[in-house]
Amino acid sequence: MEKLASATLGGGCFWCLEAVYSRLDGVKSISPGYAGGKIKDPTYEQVCSGETDHAEVVQISFYPNKISYETLLEWFWRCHDPTTLNRQGGDVGTQYRSVIFFENEMQKSAAYESKNIAGKSGMYDDPIVTEISALPEFFSAEDYHHDYYSNNSNAGYCTYIIQPKLAKLNLE
Repeated sequence: MEKLASATLGGGCFWCLEAVYSRLDGVKSISPGYAGGKIKDPTYEQVCSGETDHAEVVQISFYPNKISYETLLEWFWRCHDPTTLNRQGGDVGTQYRSVIFFENEMQKSAAYESKNIAGKSGMYDDPIVTEISALPEFFSAEDYHHDYYSNNSNAGYCTYIIQPKLAKLNLE
């Protein structure tokens, strides 16, 4: 039985991150949800209010012998803008912040190293504002958020935001 690991990342709308990471070899499953806030088991509406301090995140279950945590982080820097504070495009608020929630010292070290490398890479004109924090409790999002792009590829957000992102990353 292959051992699984997990990574929890936030980079704007969790629908976008789920669509990107679901296409990577070695990723077993993705759960959109909420982390980093101050109430237990928040709803989407509560998180969207900006009052809970949660971020929209994806929790990625992956096979580390097929895809490394470091590779997941490389995709993280490529698939969103880590230089904008509390926003990704038209999505504005603390729930859309760029954040890496680490689960152990290895992930913490890898996250800081990866952020340093991305910051020096020349990929961005502005400084990276990504938060790196220990993973508090993760709360899975409501069922209708799971596999959102797969189930709603003709919805406006999917056609105007997610599809171009996937095309730009050569994932569609």
